Amino acid sequence: MGADIRTEGHHAIGAARRSSRGRRCGAPDIRAGAALVLAGLAADGETEVVGTEHVDRGYADFAGKLAALGADVTPAAKHGGET
Repeated sequence: MGADIRTEGHHAIGAARRSSRGRRCGAPDIRAGAALVLAGLAADGETEVVGTEHVDRGYADFAGKLAALGADVTPAAKHGGET
């Protein structure tokens, strides 16, 4: 997505950028998956986050809640069943 992020111990430090680019990425766990979805909403272009079963189980109707806020999201089940 073009972010400038480094880690320091248990913290991730990110530098602000004017824009990021959407891309296909994988969600290794619940928090990372939710963060990737949110980053994808802020990115230019389309972002596909795969492996979102953690997010689906951990956050009830995550895609529906984002859509209610005006986000253009398609849940994995409606996108060919890939999660």
